[in-house]
Amino acid sequence: MKSAYQDVLPGGVRRSLSKFGRDLSIARRKRRLTIAMLAERIGVSKGTCSRIERGDPTVALGAYAMALFVLGFGEAFADLADVRGDDHGLILDEERLPQRVRVKKSSAAL
Repeated sequence: MKSAYQDVLPGGVRRSLSKFGRDLSIARRKRRLTIAMLAERIGVSKGTCSRIERGDPTVALGAYAMALFVLGFGEAFADLADVRGDDHGLILDEERLPQRVRVKKSSAAL
């Protein structure tokens, strides 16, 4: 059964997930692991493992993270959206800076 989620994903995101799944599949085969072996180590069913290798967007992010860990990629998600590398966010912060800074006058005069 096709998920409605598939219908709303932009094409670029679908292609990225698909490539990610293919890359995980290649990494598994390079390590001479069967889908059953990887599934057992991740803690998911063989069907879920196959869906990971297809880049299925409905698979839990934790399952993808475990697949990366089991295949030896460590903590691949740790720096994925690191705020220090968010150039767009830094530009937005700069655009939000006020043009002037005014000090509010207090009601108690000195």
